[in-house]
Amino acid sequence: MTRVLVVEDDPRIVRALALNLKARMYEVGTASDGATALRSVAADPPDVVLLDLGLPDMDGIDLIRALRGRARVPILVVSARHASPEKIAALDAGADDYVTKPFSMDELMARVRAAVRRTTDVGAGESGIVTTDDFTIDLLAKRVRRGEENVRLTPTQWQLLEVLIRHPGRPVSHRQLLQEVWGPPYETQTNYLRVYMAQLRRKLETDPSHPRYLITEPGMGYRFEK
Repeated sequence: MTRVLVVEDDPRIVRALALNLKARMYEVGTASDGATALRSVAADPPDVVLLDLGLPDMDGIDLIRALRGRARVPILVVSARHASPEKIAALDAGADDYVTKPFSMDELMARVRAAVRRTTDVGAGESGIVTTDDFTIDLLAKRVRRGEENVRLTPTQWQLLEVLIRHPGRPVSHRQLLQEVWGPPYETQTNYLRVYMAQLRRKLETDPSHPRYLITEPGMGYRFEK
């Protein structure tokens, strides 16, 4: 049974989440503060963490960093903090997804299922091959093929694609992409991302105006979906 750890200090939200998760055959653990969450993960690592940022003993961003240092468990932030800087900080700290309160329970459950699927996916595996319905990416050979033809990518286009691929299904913030591809001095140059993402979509997407693989996360960054 898939185990979900709910880290939340509001008893009403804990009850609602636990009821909905158990109804869908998830095992549920709870923690009302960061220290309890860290002990729970150390004792019995969950498959997914649902995390509120407003905890009584520590900031949720610090808890994300601490959890990420201990386990590769998917972390879904469920928070009343709506501002883009908060979302970006959570993603940069290691969160895999971000849902704002109030939220649709159906949407949240869908995101939990997606997180579970990503952890059970073999992804590129040891072969370094990522296959989609429209193209194949060889991370070791640094090559992309559509059918029988190679797709010519510039070094910068390849670096951008590779960063996204190494975080499948997870939003990668503008700042992280800019830092990893262009370097820290460029972390505010979001126009670079718009230009290069448009180029990648023209080369890889069947319909670049309605991308299937290179997805925009408004106000946050971009995501690669297989």
